[in-house]
Amino acid sequence: MNAPVSFPKPTPGQLALAEKVARAEGGMASGITTVPASAYTCPDRYAAEREKLFNAQPVVIAPSSLLPDRNMAVPHDGFGKPLLITRDGDGKAHVFMNVCRHRGTRLVEGQDVQCGARMVCPYHAWTFSTDGTLIGLPRSDAFPGLDRAAHGLVELASCETGGLIWFSFKAQADFSDARTLGADLDAFGMGGLHLFRRKTHDVRANWKLVMDAFLESYHVARLHAKTIGPFFKDGVTAGDTIGPHRRSAVGRAADLEGRDLSDWPMLRSFVTYAYQLLPGTVIVVSPDYVNIMTLMPQAVDRVLVEDFMLIPEAPANDKALDHWERSWTLLDGGVFGSEDFRAAALGQEGLASGAIDHITMGTLEGGIAEHNRTVEDYLK
Repeated sequence: MNAPVSFPKPTPGQLALAEKVARAEGGMASGITTVPASAYTCPDRYAAEREKLFNAQPVVIAPSSLLPDRNMAVPHDGFGKPLLITRDGDGKAHVFMNVCRHRGTRLVEGQDVQCGARMVCPYHAWTFSTDGTLIGLPRSDAFPGLDRAAHGLVELASCETGGLIWFSFKAQADFSDARTLGADLDAFGMGGLHLFRRKTHDVRANWKLVMDAFLESYHVARLHAKTIGPFFKDGVTAGDTIGPHRRSAVGRAADLEGRDLSDWPMLRSFVTYAYQLLPGTVIVVSPDYVNIMTLMPQAVDRVLVEDFMLIPEAPANDKALDHWERSWTLLDGGVFGSEDFRAAALGQEGLASGAIDHITMGTLEGGIAEHNRTVEDYLK
């Protein structure tokens, strides 16, 4: 796992966004834009997105903190095939097909993280190490001449950077944008954070409707009026891109007036950074914790969203535990679960009804149109 990284200053890109917020120069679209309703309801469009984005591009599968120690493994079924994330005895992260090389049975069952240097198939007890090597099998005499080196687990292309584990079904995947982004995320020390909670939500909506909620701040003061809305009143949002990924910062210009923006702890206390990664990952960086949401489309109108909450360190006492529990309940159960995801599901019902043939976005919602244009570019 990556060692904790601490930077005394923000990266140049993060600082540039903070300077825009301080000058009240939030990014705004030039006018009204629209996106066809069919972008969210057409099964053929959805199938193309699965094939050309989720099946061909690098995708975030989990934060590094899901596997904080060596010799750990966790099954993952969210992307349509049985996968297995491991951290081997040397600390390297891998993504394998969760398929025994003997008879194709699922090697590791369940959803929880498992600890141990050996993974034993429940069917015939073929045994693999966390680096994917076949290290043992009962009655080896029954397999004369078997080349064990050729019967290791099938490994997929992967990359661990910036506290995130990426993978791709495409063997020659290009992780250069992920690594560039990773340098930015290192400023938050993401590789050294502690995973406090994780939960998977089953949202009855197109995956892009969930992304849309994190691509604009127009809704925050309204939809989240009883939760986090007051914290963002009069906030200014500035954004830019890192390759195909979007980065944004929101804060109040008045809070930053006269302050040294290179003071990273101070800046983080007044500015909330967020990242929307193509194809479907959202990162919200609060002053003292990070939420990571990975989107796993299941159908044109259904997406699984796994929410991870990362905190600086494991709670040291009951008071700290209560503090983080309340934060988790507010965000995962309230802001995300009861508000953002519910709004996405209701929006899906409305679009599927045929009542409107496009969605209309104002100057504060330009990120949605830009994201859809980026998706369109990958479908060509």
